[in-house]
Amino acid sequence: MTVHILVSGNVHGVGFRQYVKYHAKKLNVAGWITNLPNGKVEAVFQGPENGVMEMVKVSKRGPFLADVENVEVDWNHKVDTDIIDFQIIK
Repeated sequence: MTVHILVSGNVHGVGFRQYVKYHAKKLNVAGWITNLPNGKVEAVFQGPENGVMEMVKVSKRGPFLADVENVEVDWNHKVDTDIIDFQIIK
């Protein structure tokens, strides 16, 4: 299963990307995450359905200092066979 998300709120400079990467590794979910210039965070999660679903929940929570206002989820994102690990893209 693969999903694409856009997270808005106070999600830059609060450890959001590291928080998500930690949970992705723990749940054996591949993909990537990056900060966008407009203040949002963009990510792709790919892996077992239960792991990907949990990553969406993790993204809605965020780390302690984050204030997640909205998470847009594209449930029909195409599987990317090049994704083998989880990376933070700068």
